[in-house]
Amino acid sequence: MTLRTLAAALCGTALALAGTATAPARAAGKAPTWESRDSGSDARFRGLAAVSRSTAWAAGTKGTVLLTRDGGRTWRNVSPPGAAALEFRDVEAFDARRAVVLAIGEGEASRVFRTDDGGTTWTETFRNADPKAFYDCLAFFDARHGIALGDPVDGRFRILATGDGGRSWRVLPAAGMPAALPGEAAFAASGQCVVTEGRAGGRDAWIATGGAASSRVLHSADRGRTWTAVDAPVPAGDPARGVFGLAFRDRAHGLAVGGDYRAGQPSERAAAASGDGGATWTTAARPPGGYRSGVAWLPRSRTTALAVGPTGSDVTTDGGRTWRGFDAGSYDTVDCAPDGGCWAAGEKGRTARLAARPER
Repeated sequence: MTLRTLAAALCGTALALAGTATAPARAAGKAPTWESRDSGSDARFRGLAAVSRSTAWAAGTKGTVLLTRDGGRTWRNVSPPGAAALEFRDVEAFDARRAVVLAIGEGEASRVFRTDDGGTTWTETFRNADPKAFYDCLAFFDARHGIALGDPVDGRFRILATGDGGRSWRVLPAAGMPAALPGEAAFAASGQCVVTEGRAGGRDAWIATGGAASSRVLHSADRGRTWTAVDAPVPAGDPARGVFGLAFRDRAHGLAVGGDYRAGQPSERAAAASGDGGATWTTAARPPGGYRSGVAWLPRSRTTALAVGPTGSDVTTDGGRTWRGFDAGSYDTVDCAPDGGCWAAGEKGRTARLAARPER
């Protein structure tokens, strides 16, 4: 059984118990609050792109892509025709009209689609022809340059690159990628297994890994051509453990979340922070309440970020040193827009928008 197959099987078990979590106590001060939005879908959304407080895209199971332009009051089903058998796990949006979505799976199940008209029409721009390849997530540096991450093929992670906004893709040479550890892979859990820095037009990217003897974060300073790898202090040593999501607000300051996604398994060290571009990582003194798959910095804040997972949401106001829970609902992914609008999405069509910004 591959790591990807095992992940799919175990996530269902985790979700069965997610709804039994009790609401965490709120710390003093103004706590953030999720405002639930009815998506009208029962898909599980692991892909999320926040464009603004009013506009967001969500991508998930059964080939589902949704778009809202009114703050989540209504969602429009803009799924690509004939995609019902695909599993969308990531979406990157440039605005309300232009977006790129990634479908995961072995061989031809891994595909990329792009729309330029708000999902009215889609163009398939990549279909994986290598039966050994499995793509997990994608990220963009700007409106033209982006990369997609695939699990190791012949002992090295595979990187796709685009220079035209996702209209065409090419496999980058493997020579610049360090060897993968035995059992190492990326988790297609939240669209955050490969991320770029918050500043548009940058060249830095980071990869989150797990499933091996140690969790690692890989860093590239040249848009994916060459990479270096460092260990991360997040639970490892099992196919269900590792770093699941990353977020960098600039070239230096990053957050990593993860743990063990199996229900009932401890995740004592489920978060870490870096202040040197991912060269070193420090475990959170007070980590989130359990396994977390998604993380996002709040725009215009140097210290505040959100983390989400099947058993709840947490906030940090000190750059990832300590976290406190504020919601017990199940969410898989979180994303914040430049105007401060933050969104979350997850199982059974769950979508939400942040109603209040947290305070110290």
